[in-house]
Amino acid sequence: MFAIIGAVIVFACVIGGYVLEHGNLSLLYQPVELLIIAGAACGAFVIGNPLRVIKGSIAGLIRILTNKSYTKNDYMEILLLLSEIFTKIRKEGLVSIESDVDSPEESKIFSKYPKFLKNHHAVTLVADTLRTVMTTSIAPHELESLLDAELEALHEEEMAPSKAITNIADAFPALGIVAAVLGVILTMAKMKEPPEVLGQSIGAALVGTFLGVLLSYGIVGPLGRSLEFIVAEDKEFLNVLKVGIVAFVGGAAPQIAVEFARRVVPTGVKPTFLEVEEAIRSLRK
Repeated sequence: MFAIIGAVIVFACVIGGYVLEHGNLSLLYQPVELLIIAGAACGAFVIGNPLRVIKGSIAGLIRILTNKSYTKNDYMEILLLLSEIFTKIRKEGLVSIESDVDSPEESKIFSKYPKFLKNHHAVTLVADTLRTVMTTSIAPHELESLLDAELEALHEEEMAPSKAITNIADAFPALGIVAAVLGVILTMAKMKEPPEVLGQSIGAALVGTFLGVLLSYGIVGPLGRSLEFIVAEDKEFLNVLKVGIVAFVGGAAPQIAVEFARRVVPTGVKPTFLEVEEAIRSLRK
């Protein structure tokens, strides 16, 4: 939603300012110039990126438009989930959660948190980490190093679409120049025409440069940066799970481990200590 609002503001201000200066809107309507620039950009994007990055970019753009950021409720949900898992392990042992991590969708614990179950990376992180703890004698510091490496690899993978979009945004001004040069070439073939015709043709050619710069810095570049922020949010969300699990494996009591996790929740969406404590008490009733 905010991406659409931002795009409307960009075009409204640019086109509005042009109109206020008594500009002729018909001169800006150059669909062929847009075809050259956008078509070349799409082709370059396909040439420069593997299929998984192209698919990831499309999915990322959809996510930008739907504006699904993590909320306080999302973080509260995973804190309660961790509390339930840790409490069950403390009371009944690691073996008690074997069926939960093997089939999270059928687990009585995980099924209480449907939104969490939709987050594939988060479910995989929790399930795989608990399996590792159950089947090995991994030390807490080794587990932390393992999870850090996993999160870093995942972050780099998810950053690829953002980098690809940003790179293609950097190419738009040059592609705009390509369209402008083609327009100048066409203008040179009209040298016998009157000045009015030549002026209109040159103006149409310059629209290519205008579109290239506008799309680069006003639309495509900001989309790439927006996707970068979304990927950073994903990493922060998974980091909360990592911190809680590592603290518990290191010997912390369930409530203390959950507090470790709560402390690394981003400030804007961080539940208070009392909110988490009250939610855990309500869960146990």
